[in-house]
Amino acid sequence: MYLVPEPSHGVIQARFWSHSAGLDFTKKTTSAVNPKNENTPFDRAMIQDVPNNRELPITAGAFTLFLCTLFGANAVAIKISLLGLGGFTTAAFRFSLASIAIFLWAIATQRPLRLKKGQAHQILIISILFTVQLGLLYLGLSKTSASRGTLMINLQPFFVLLLAHYFIPGDQITKKKIFGLLLGFSGMVLVFLRKEGVTTDVQIGDLMILVTAFFWACNTVYTKRIISRFLPFQIVLYPMIFSVPCFFLAGYFLDTEMVTSIDAKVLLSLLYQSLVTAAFGFVAWNAMLQKYGAVSLHSFIFVMPVAGVLLGGLILGEMITLDIALALALITSGVVVVNLRTSKYTPIFPQRGV
Repeated sequence: MYLVPEPSHGVIQARFWSHSAGLDFTKKTTSAVNPKNENTPFDRAMIQDVPNNRELPITAGAFTLFLCTLFGANAVAIKISLLGLGGFTTAAFRFSLASIAIFLWAIATQRPLRLKKGQAHQILIISILFTVQLGLLYLGLSKTSASRGTLMINLQPFFVLLLAHYFIPGDQITKKKIFGLLLGFSGMVLVFLRKEGVTTDVQIGDLMILVTAFFWACNTVYTKRIISRFLPFQIVLYPMIFSVPCFFLAGYFLDTEMVTSIDAKVLLSLLYQSLVTAAFGFVAWNAMLQKYGAVSLHSFIFVMPVAGVLLGGLILGEMITLDIALALALITSGVVVVNLRTSKYTPIFPQRGV
């Protein structure tokens, strides 16, 4: 049982969930301190901290699909940039340029940069998760193949499902969402089904990226719980700034060569990673996360690797097989199933209070 304050014409409503019966009892309450039933600043703060969890309308779903396509194309950009830059060095340059772009945009649009009291430690937690997450991803990809790495990282929605169910009020796991995610994962399996021999080094890389997926899910769920207290760009900007010196140090000590050659393709791919995905994409994604629930929103990330493979075929000349077309059909079906509106809530696991 948990209490969620809700505004209702100046009256605070206390919502009590009965886990055994699955009932919702709404009780209007008054306070001796506030006999006029007015929302106090404390009440408004409590209401603001309850995460928004809404089904995605068609327009929001289309925009999320567009963002995921941009993120999917980022894999192609990374492949091109790695022709002239080391992995950690690429990340360092990428987030340096992105943080500068977001900072200048915030100044030009007069966004408040100063954090409020109590926000610094929350940003620090997100920054550490962000840096470890990206660091493990680049290190893991240096040991395993891109296809295996993509498969491992896309286990993230399942971690989000489990974590959000227990830590985000309203983001419950339902049979519908489980079925939709299984459809999407089946599509991923089709794309990356055929494997050759796997060495110990490859297995270590796979494990690193699997841990990356878990850290990514933790970052997503934690961000969802606190994002109502921040402007979306703040959630993006400060972790990037924090990560830049870490990635430069990692590049200096761990990259075989930080810079080998820079040509027009490498430069354009770096600008795409920095300005399109890391600046615009991350800010837009966090704005969507602030408005909609984590589970439905992150069901779309299955589109990212498929978009990357398709664009890899168009841009890099990689072969596109029938398996990819079938995977796209499964993934699209999964996205539709997850976001179908239903009038009845049917949790697949017992609901827990937060």
